[in-house]
Amino acid sequence: MDQLKLAALDQEDLAVLSAHVQDAVISVSDIRFLPREQTAIFVMNRFVWDGKKDRRTGHYERRRAALSVRRAHSLRALGVDPRAKGQVLELLAVTFEPKDEPTGELRLTFAGGGMLALDVECIEVQLADLGAAWGTKNLPSHDLG
Repeated sequence: MDQLKLAALDQEDLAVLSAHVQDAVISVSDIRFLPREQTAIFVMNRFVWDGKKDRRTGHYERRRAALSVRRAHSLRALGVDPRAKGQVLELLAVTFEPKDEPTGELRLTFAGGGMLALDVECIEVQLADLGAAWGTKNLPSHDLG
């Protein structure tokens, strides 16, 4: 499969991008907020939902990817300890809550109730795979009860 590169400039684009990063795992040590550049970067291992299970090995795919958010003025952690560098977070969704459009809050919501919230000037998000895929036998699942 080719490497994925997506950009989101509105909520519809963001919903597509969010689907591609659902169940990505992110180490707290791989989160960067660069206030001078008004940029936040999240390096993750994303699950390739649009990939197929390899019949020979029984493996699914994960890929190293970077999610970047531009025009970000602040980053707040709710239920996530930024000092716990070894903590691994499972991303559920990336959403946008408008305030005075086009400004708003971009939210990364994690399993277990954690969230990162960015105050943004507008939606300007990019996702890019960083390298080759590797196999995993673990198919993400969620308790919906």
